[in-house]
Amino acid sequence: MPPVFAHGQLRLYVLALLEQRPMHGYEVITALSDRFGGTYRPSAGTIYPRLAQLEEDGLVRRTEDDRRSTYELTDSGRLELDERRGELAALEEGIADTVRDRAARVRDDVRGTMSGLRAELAAAAQEARAAAPRSATQRGAGRATSHARFTEADALLRRFRDDLRIELRRADAAGRLEDLTVETLRTVLDSALSAVRQTLR
Repeated sequence: MPPVFAHGQLRLYVLALLEQRPMHGYEVITALSDRFGGTYRPSAGTIYPRLAQLEEDGLVRRTEDDRRSTYELTDSGRLELDERRGELAALEEGIADTVRDRAARVRDDVRGTMSGLRAELAAAAQEARAAAPRSATQRGAGRATSHARFTEADALLRRFRDDLRIELRRADAAGRLEDLTVETLRTVLDSALSAVRQTLR
């Protein structure tokens, strides 16, 4: 994927985030990830040098709190933000376009992965169907085995549903549930249903 920020834009956006409230470095990383709906998450090696440079330039102030560093804007930092409001507005518009583009790429990647999985499952199912015919005794034993597999599959579905519900509720409670999450879930579940159906024919 192309770079998210052009030269100097990340510096400006970090200032804009710190205008909202003082943050730890990790909170800056998380806030950026949230703005991009999880499609972009900068590394610590990207953010902490930027924060150190902003501190050196006198635009942010660092204080130590429980062995963690908190960064907040200085008056100089606020002044630079005020002088670059127009640039920041254009950057926000560009980020919206980038998020839409990255969301589309993520959905395409998910669809491609699931398509490959469907093909592999269909091939495995065809190989199983091509096996030698079974006797009546074998078919009876097969039904017992089939029921055991149904029980296992049903337990897997229940665990998946329960685990995913917990994750979704946590995200919803934190106000972090994005359209991308719903679209990805829809794509994955539709593809998974189609893939499993291929093995049942």
